[in-house]
Order: sequence, then C-alpha cells, then structure tokens
Amino acid sequence: MTDNPSNTAQQASPSYRLPALDTDFLLSDPMRAVRFQLEFAKADLALRAWGVRSTVVVFGSARVREDGSPDHARWYTEARRFGTLASQRGGALCDGGEVRDNVIATGGGPGIMEAANRGASEAGAPSIGFNITLPHEQEPNAWSTPDLTFRFHYFAMRKMHLAMRAKALVVFPGGFGTLDELFEILTLRQTDKSPPIPVVMVDEAHWRSVIDFEMLLAKGLIGKSDLKLFCMADTAEEAWRCLLDCGLELHPSPTRAPTP
Repeated sequence: MTDNPSNTAQQASPSYRLPALDTDFLLSDPMRAVRFQLEFAKADLALRAWGVRSTVVVFGSARVREDGSPDHARWYTEARRFGTLASQRGGALCDGGEVRDNVIATGGGPGIMEAANRGASEAGAPSIGFNITLPHEQEPNAWSTPDLTFRFHYFAMRKMHLAMRAKALVVFPGGFGTLDELFEILTLRQTDKSPPIPVVMVDEAHWRSVIDFEMLLAKGLIGKSDLKLFCMADTAEEAWRCLLDCGLELHPSPTRAPTP
C-alpha cells in the first residue's frame, strides 16, 4: 500500500497564501492600484471616525526650529499660535462626538508642521499629520493626534487627502515641498478644479521676495484675477482674519461655540 504524499510543498507555495496576507503579492507592480486605494481608504475611515468634516491645512518648512534663527523662531511661534487660534475658533473642539470642522492638518513632520500641530494640541483639539515615506525616513512629530497620524507612500494620495477636506490653506515660508503644495492649490483654484478656498501666505516680505507676482502679471503669464486667489499676512491673528474675510465658514458645535 502506497503512503499518501505530503502536501507540504503546496502549503508552502506563495500561490497558496491568502492574498490579503501575501506581502510579496501586495507589494508587486500589478497591485499598485490596490495599494493606492488602500492608502485612500485607511485615512478616510479614520477621519470619518473622528468626525472630521473639514480642515485648515498648514504648510511650511520642515527645517524651521523654535530655537533657530530669528526668522525661524518667529515663523515657528506664529504657526504655533495659529494652530491654537484656529482650533479654538474654527470648530475643531467639540464634545460628545459631533462633527469637527477646520481641524488643523499638516504634513506631519517637524518645523512649521510640528508648530501647527502643537498649537492645536495646546488648545485641546485634535489635529492631523499626513506623513510621507522618504529616503531619509520622516518621523511624525509628537503633537499630531495619534489616531490621526498617517503615513503615505504615494505623494499623489497624500496630496489628495490634504486637499479634499481643506476649507483653507495657510502657507508659511518653506522650500521646494512648500512651493509645490502652494502652487498645486493655486493651480486647482485657478482652473476651478477645486471649490473656492482662502489661501493665506504668512510673512508678506518673505513671499514677495521669493515670488514676483507682479512680474508674472506684467509679462502676461497670469491674469489680474489670479492675484485674488491668495492674500498675505504677518501674524497668526492676521492670517485668521484673512481667512474669515475671504469666506472661511465656521460651524459652531452645539456644545462649544467658537468666537471669531
């Protein structure tokens, strides 16, 4: 009588693994679209669970330090103040699980991002960190809400989450990444690919030295109406006032009404 052969090889074969548990399969090139969908769904479900309906996105350099140069220290301080102010007045604070509006959202890293998340935390409000995997690994700052601290592989999906709930954009000085995010939002607004949202650039002297908007207008590269897509401010209070003047919507919760 012949013994039954072993099925060890079949059970050990990669083809026998459950697809959801097969990392080699999930990380393969043909599954890129699935990974893209997963990156959308994971953050979306968490944000829904926290009742986040809208956000105020804060961009700025990861290289800014609270104890850095005078400019760096000033930018850090104003971003921190803005995080607190917007959280107190915008609708991020609520009790009993109501919908949250104008929740601070950043790229999740250090510098200006840390400062804005820190200010929100000091106000007792949740805030979001949309981190990205980089060659020199970015770590999340310690101030974003743990349940709302995400990590993305795809810049495109991270940008989508930054933009899709944004009711305002506040941009502090920064480098290539900050400029990239700024001009992406301005382009979406210019082409009517996104709803009208206020865009505030903090530290007017800095921004006018970096980008000559009047030259772009004079050379016919942008239209006069394009200059109305953003405004300038120098302090957290001025930035908040600009957002309100440009139409930022406030939705007071039944339990805690923000005061402008």
